[in-house]
Amino acid sequence: MTVSDPIDFAVGGAGVPSGKLGDVQAAADLDRRLVLATQGGLALVARPYALLAEQLGTSEALVRERLAVMLADGRIRRIGAVPNHYAIGYPANGMSVWDIDDKCIDAVGEQVGGLPFVTHCYRRPRHLPDWPYNLFAMVHAATREAALERVGEIAAAIERDFPGVCRSRDVLFSAGILKKTGLRIGA
Repeated sequence: MTVSDPIDFAVGGAGVPSGKLGDVQAAADLDRRLVLATQGGLALVARPYALLAEQLGTSEALVRERLAVMLADGRIRRIGAVPNHYAIGYPANGMSVWDIDDKCIDAVGEQVGGLPFVTHCYRRPRHLPDWPYNLFAMVHAATREAALERVGEIAAAIERDFPGVCRSRDVLFSAGILKKTGLRIGA
């Protein structure tokens, strides 16, 4: 779970049973306990929200409701899996970087991001003159050679569907995992 910054636990609105101050404070307390209990990740069990509810002394329905409220109001950005690619057999992790004509970068990014072997794709600002790249696309493979083949497939697709829009590209390979966690708050 990734938690937005800053964190404001004084909540109201959806998910709070009534407008009473005690209810708002109880919701804020539960929200804080939920974040603390999940910031290290959800348990790998069939029903992680049920286990979480049991640990917090509440119902699974309320856990789901409060998480939905925090997602909706932006205190939590997302809940998702964060795989360790090294552990699952993909040690060649290459961030392909592309200098794409700004007039069509959104269309190119949509296409590249839709490729089955691209795990994430996003637009970033250039930092000229040293960094001309404005599109990033991550590929994972068992070997560097296989990752480079995938990047070659991306390049071929871009050239086929958007001739001449890619001015340059490169691949930056990971040397290790630095961080796979969101913001942490103290108890």
